[in-house]
Amino acid sequence: MLTIIHGNIKTMAKREYRDGFVQIENGKITAVGDMKEYGHAGKKDKHKVLDARGNLVMPGIVEAHCHMGITEEKKGMEGDDCNESVDPLTPYLRAIDAINPMDAAFDDALRAGITSAMVGPGSSNVVGGQFAFIKTHGRSIDSMIVRAPAAMKVAFGENPKVNFSGQSMSPATRMAIAALLRRELFEAKAYQRERKNNPTAEKDFRYECWMPVLEGKIPLKAHVHRADDILTAIRIAKEFGLHMTLDHCSEGHLIAEEIKESGFPAIVGPDMASRNKIEVQNMAFKTVGILNKEGVCTAITTDHPVSMIQFLPICAGLAVKSGLEEEEGLRSITINPAKICGVGDRVGSLEVGKDGDIAIFDNSPLEVFTKTLYTIIDGNIVYNDENIDFLC
Repeated sequence: MLTIIHGNIKTMAKREYRDGFVQIENGKITAVGDMKEYGHAGKKDKHKVLDARGNLVMPGIVEAHCHMGITEEKKGMEGDDCNESVDPLTPYLRAIDAINPMDAAFDDALRAGITSAMVGPGSSNVVGGQFAFIKTHGRSIDSMIVRAPAAMKVAFGENPKVNFSGQSMSPATRMAIAALLRRELFEAKAYQRERKNNPTAEKDFRYECWMPVLEGKIPLKAHVHRADDILTAIRIAKEFGLHMTLDHCSEGHLIAEEIKESGFPAIVGPDMASRNKIEVQNMAFKTVGILNKEGVCTAITTDHPVSMIQFLPICAGLAVKSGLEEEEGLRSITINPAKICGVGDRVGSLEVGKDGDIAIFDNSPLEVFTKTLYTIIDGNIVYNDENIDFLC
């Protein structure tokens, strides 16, 4: 049990308290309010108390798309389990079977105030497999899971083309990528109809993994950079009546109206990376601001390890520098990615009933000189600056 007092609290739920408190019990937030109300919150005598001393208290930062623990740092091929790049269609792969919580990226995330992340396969395959939404602290992936499966990865554009044309097999063109995905979805829907008509029929491992997608429980997670790939993904998702997130969306600013009309959210980035492929030649930090002003629900990603996960708040700051409103910059790494990833009821804002995931900073995390003072997950302090001690 933990109570944070005297914090400059940004709840990311349209409430701010210049001198406020947050109370956590059994891993959940039980009270948030002004310090004038603190004496009425109850049970404070049973709580460990942390005096934030006027520093910024906000929800733990959320990474909406990355490969931490599945593409490990410093280990080369031995630690790279991101792409099963010998088959273009692998929907049955599960990220949780490859994420290594011992990867150094998890410690970097905690030091940056990042408390949760969407982690999954890469983009070499047309269908890469199932993402999982996890907390960033733990030794067993099973204890870190918030939602699994959380999304089904699909990819358009250069990556599947380059991988499989190099093996003299399909897909070698964008047409083939779309056709393979359509066929896979067509067969999955046929399997769904058969299961509905005959519930006792034996389950097919190949297609059972598609059921949460077809039932609208989880989205397609579409790797799309170029404008035409974005529009192809939208076309296919609409054709099959599926939910989808538009990940990377590097040329999204060129078709902002069309993306808004689609109703799909955009996870933009990694803009802190080199333009090392043709499809990212128009990548820019301005994209997220343009989409956001158009009315698209937007989040920002590092795509770790393409850019390092600890730079996520700085990426949001650079987006603000390029036109995104500052409040939207904070939303793009808290409540927006939480909602986009389907876990807005658990994380992303400081509200009663949500997980006690909190970051305390000495200034805005969008500023490069800002220090993370404390990172808290499920009400437990999992990182603190060794030079400070705010516990009463």
